[in-house]
Amino acid sequence: MDLGFSRKSVVITGGASNIGRAISLGFAREGANITIAEIDLKQAETVAEEARTAGAGSVQIVSCDVTDIVQVEALFAAANTAHGAVDVLVNNVGWDDLMFFTQTTPELWQKIIQVNFVGVLNCTRTALTEMLANKNGSIVSISSDASRQGESREAVYGGMKAAVNSFMKTIAKENGRFGVRCNVVCPGVTIPEETGEVGVNSMWADKDAMFTEDQIATIAKSLPLRKLGRPEDVANAVLFLASNEVAGHVTGQVLSVSGGYSMIG
Repeated sequence: MDLGFSRKSVVITGGASNIGRAISLGFAREGANITIAEIDLKQAETVAEEARTAGAGSVQIVSCDVTDIVQVEALFAAANTAHGAVDVLVNNVGWDDLMFFTQTTPELWQKIIQVNFVGVLNCTRTALTEMLANKNGSIVSISSDASRQGESREAVYGGMKAAVNSFMKTIAKENGRFGVRCNVVCPGVTIPEETGEVGVNSMWADKDAMFTEDQIATIAKSLPLRKLGRPEDVANAVLFLASNEVAGHVTGQVLSVSGGYSMIG
């Protein structure tokens, strides 16, 4: 099925590691013109080459810290110069450091808030400037099922991802009349299989520091589908929601892709 992304301008933040990499390659297979926003430029170069091989119309890398509005504005300027007006924004950047809330510090809170929420605000506000003018655009933000269930050792992260869910619903209501759709994908535990799927800055760079093998097995057994997700599972949901061809009447939705971890009616 043609999802309608051929030569469309797509910006993917954190588009070089784990889920972000899978999203970049998914759009590449659809022939999109991709701008990968990254701080890990070495990993981004690897993924950009993979994307070109996969069939992307064009791929560029822009160094960008999404918590810095000036850098975000430069990111969108670069996307416009290379590929024209941005059709799709994927707010993928996310980060956490798993520990109980009583072990955290105000400094850690601020980093989690900035990366997981302020970055989404910066990118969405900048994207809307041109999407509203063009009366067209799709924004998909990556949240987490920790935002829907609550999860031990992810108190601040889960809170920020819940903020993303609410924020995107509001943006969908405010801007639907201008032809802009906004949706959210909530992954569950999604672990890369190969070390080459993540960069050095990824929270999964040392996945053993996140979960032991026994913990991973326990998580998988607890899910209705009895398996953990792969990055491609999340990417497939993102492409669906971003596509005007197959999801043109879908906006303001929060979709869990987590093997049944959360079942929200």
